[in-house]
Amino acid sequence: MTRLRRAATLAAALTGTLTALLTPAAAQAAPAACPVVATAPVDTEQARLQDQRTTAFTERSGLRDLLRGFPAALCAARNARQAERVAGAWGRALWQAGVDRAQGRRPSGELPARDDRPLYWTRLAMTVQLARWQPGFDVDPADLRARFEDASRGLDDGFTAAPGVRRIFVSGFDPYGLDTEPRRANPSGAAVLELHGRRITLADGSPAEVRAVLLPVRYGDFDDGVVERAFGPHLSPGPQAADLITSISQGYPGLFTLEAWAGRARSADPATDNTGTLSGGTRQHPVTAPGLDDGPEFIRTTLPTDAMTAVQQPYPVRLNTTVTEIPEGGVDPVDRADGPTPGSRAVAGGGGGYLSNEVAYRSNRLRLDLAPDLPGGHLHTPVLTGLPAQQDRLTAREFEQNEAAIADQVREILRHARF
Repeated sequence: MTRLRRAATLAAALTGTLTALLTPAAAQAAPAACPVVATAPVDTEQARLQDQRTTAFTERSGLRDLLRGFPAALCAARNARQAERVAGAWGRALWQAGVDRAQGRRPSGELPARDDRPLYWTRLAMTVQLARWQPGFDVDPADLRARFEDASRGLDDGFTAAPGVRRIFVSGFDPYGLDTEPRRANPSGAAVLELHGRRITLADGSPAEVRAVLLPVRYGDFDDGVVERAFGPHLSPGPQAADLITSISQGYPGLFTLEAWAGRARSADPATDNTGTLSGGTRQHPVTAPGLDDGPEFIRTTLPTDAMTAVQQPYPVRLNTTVTEIPEGGVDPVDRADGPTPGSRAVAGGGGGYLSNEVAYRSNRLRLDLAPDLPGGHLHTPVLTGLPAQQDRLTAREFEQNEAAIADQVREILRHARF
């Protein structure tokens, strides 16, 4: 709550400045006197902006005004405190622009409104601008980026706390697998952007408000507690407390799965995250993620899976009870179709040993401490297909229809939850 109140206060204080800077007429590059460097070290994720297709997502989506105005806003800061405020406020502005775009309240440019990729690539480009800025006072670059990132992912946002309205908190993910296909999207991101802040009518006729965050596909951010920062305020008593939580990610071809079990381990290597980082864990040698408190090897979902799997169109929805474990006293991993056995060590949950499994484990590990009776779990969407074969094209009718169908079915699955 302290974080949310601070975010609201800072946003209100900077409303006038942001309104001026965010209009297309006022959006501009940094003035000549602004202390920036022509280049700055970039990580693997940021380096993909060298591909013109990735920068086109900003140019062709209506988000270019934020990218143009951000350097000037940074240069207007006169001390570290003001710099922190600018980073947070522009992060929130980017998040709101992404939500407004997805929900049809902002011009979407040439790309479809429901496309999650413009927000991702614009955020990355703005982090490069932040790295290039060289103020004449001491700042903590890592702290500024963290403030910007959290705000631009919805972590500073919250429920309206309207009486009589139930509250659903969800998370999605950035695109990933971008080395092989930089045009790739993530339907979980598209779904949560479209749902954030909206009210839906549940199957029993009662209203519910949905709030969302978008998480990075980066092991380092998970190690630093991004999941706990995102879910924690909504698992503690108070007006921001959720009535149901679920993480969402892209999963298997052709179907949705509700994961019955989340495992404690990382075991996805040689698969890397978006920065090219390995987890350090494999199927044969799983590892426990840094920063996790003591907890069970597997955590079972408490979502109302019977009701949520009733939605079977256009994609089937299944309850996935499989896990991979090392049985008690054993050394080799074993796949189990019906869940873990007593005393075993986790290798992978139903969602594997990557970050989609880990967000489910971390959020529900926190739920066990703070709100053990709360419904919580993980939903995997179908793999999004339909990108055009022509590599210079960013979208196609089939791709847009598939992304919209997945996002619409996510909403229907949530609507049918009983809690």
